[in-house]
Amino acid sequence: MAEQPSGSLNMLLVEPETLLRRTVSLTARTLGLGQIHEASSTEAAQRLLRSQPFQGAVIAIDCEGPDDCPYDLSLLDQIRAGDSASPDSLPVAILADHATTQLLRELHQRKVDQLILKPFRARLLLEAFAAFEALNPAPKASK
Repeated sequence: MAEQPSGSLNMLLVEPETLLRRTVSLTARTLGLGQIHEASSTEAAQRLLRSQPFQGAVIAIDCEGPDDCPYDLSLLDQIRAGDSASPDSLPVAILADHATTQLLRELHQRKVDQLILKPFRARLLLEAFAAFEALNPAPKASK
């Protein structure tokens, strides 16, 4: 397996809002946090997840309907089922507009590393990506 030097992690950001997605992506690149691959929809993210490995993902699961509508956890399920080019243990942070006890239980069962509630500052997403780097230590140099 090829070594990933520090700051060159491939990370996925799934967020429908273009301005937020672009701001976070460009800032992360500027700070040397790695390559942020952007997806504006579940379908685009599914294609990316199957085509290349990632070392972390931040996935928005906004609920567009009434307060009791179900969140779409299909991307998270795809990752945890091993149906991606990444390991099923991929570190994942979830973006949500609110959290219910049921949602928290489902995220815990799916081993989500972090939940970020909206509204939030873009800095929180950058910190999540920086944490992914800590979870993916650089391989030790061989002698």
